[in-house]
Amino acid sequence: MQLQSVNISLPQEVPWQGKLVRTSIFKQPIAGAVAVQAEHLAGDGQADLRVHGGRDKAVYAYPQEHWAYWQQVLPAAQLVPGAFGENLTTTGLLEAEVRVGDCFQIGTVVLLAVQPRQPCFKLAIRLGRPSIVREFEAAGRNGIYFRVQQTGVLSAGDAITLIERSPYPVTIQDMANCLTADSYDQDKVQALLATPYLSASWRERLTRLLA
Repeated sequence: MQLQSVNISLPQEVPWQGKLVRTSIFKQPIAGAVAVQAEHLAGDGQADLRVHGGRDKAVYAYPQEHWAYWQQVLPAAQLVPGAFGENLTTTGLLEAEVRVGDCFQIGTVVLLAVQPRQPCFKLAIRLGRPSIVREFEAAGRNGIYFRVQQTGVLSAGDAITLIERSPYPVTIQDMANCLTADSYDQDKVQALLATPYLSASWRERLTRLLA
């Protein structure tokens, strides 16, 4: 597993459907060592802290392997590091293989996998495609949000090492499947609720599914 690119951006205002929208979706690769703080990367920002950032969405990683799928939908020129608003573009770190609660070391940083990404309309702004949010959800290629367990620095090219396997046999992909009401597995939902890693919003969402 390897970190292919580190991508950051600060909030900016961009035109979208007749109005200005403040967003940090336009992540760009950065060279050299980047500090990872408790809730974000140095030099990176979140435009709307109600739905972005915070402890449970501190660092977002997206697998470069998914580009092959997106070539059917998007122009090749758009498939670049940061295209999906991710901080980390990775290889070998796939949602179906990463358990909720797995800990990884990258450089001197330790990250805990906690949840998949559910995109907002700002992904459509980045890719210039109003339908992309629906397409992204249907694709089931959500990427992974991490909590920062240990601050430090990381760089493109660093190895990604699994240092502690979660004892709970449910994956980020199992969690992502719960975003589509007609595809979730009740046993998986119960198994996810048994983990101690869920955010309050995810615990509420999964509890509603069982109800």
